[in-house]
Amino acid sequence: MSPVVWLALAIVAGVGAYLVGWPAWTGYRSRDRRDSNTERYLAWRGRAVRGQQSTREGMTGEERRRIFIGAALAIGAVVALFAFFATS
Repeated sequence: MSPVVWLALAIVAGVGAYLVGWPAWTGYRSRDRRDSNTERYLAWRGRAVRGQQSTREGMTGEERRRIFIGAALAIGAVVALFAFFATS
């Protein structure tokens, strides 16, 4: 293939990885931060349940799937970028 095609493929895959993975990652992090703030507030007020595990949920199945797809697209972008450099 032409080096320009490899470069275009790398750019498209990189943008796709960002558009698919970033919203899932920020959603997970904001929910985790909110849950952490709730636990700290309840502990500060003295209403936290002692000896109980954290109430944090972790990633949802949809978030996990989107992050895996984004990671696969990012790896594809890196491979396409290497191919661009190898063919040019």
